[in-house]
Amino acid sequence: MGRHSRPGPPNQPPRAVPHVDADDALAAYERRRRAPMDVYRRHRPLHDGASHLNPDEPRALEVWNGFAYVPAGTAENLPAAQAWANGSGPGALADEQ
Repeated sequence: MGRHSRPGPPNQPPRAVPHVDADDALAAYERRRRAPMDVYRRHRPLHDGASHLNPDEPRALEVWNGFAYVPAGTAENLPAAQAWANGSGPGALADEQ
């Protein structure tokens, strides 16, 4: 095997790419508009650094709009940001509607 070969059986597709419907005429367009690694909501520390350090500092919340991540608000700490990113935090249902 070469240095850059994918581990696992050669007859299986990579796990990071979801199935694309061959009958859908807009499948290629929708594939380009998917968020990287299908993460539509993410959080980042406001003042740089690793996300697990200083869990009591505020976090910037970002949402994927089809082209890039845009600011969606702030969270007061890491647990609140993780709850928002997982869709279980306050305002999670308000953002979807």
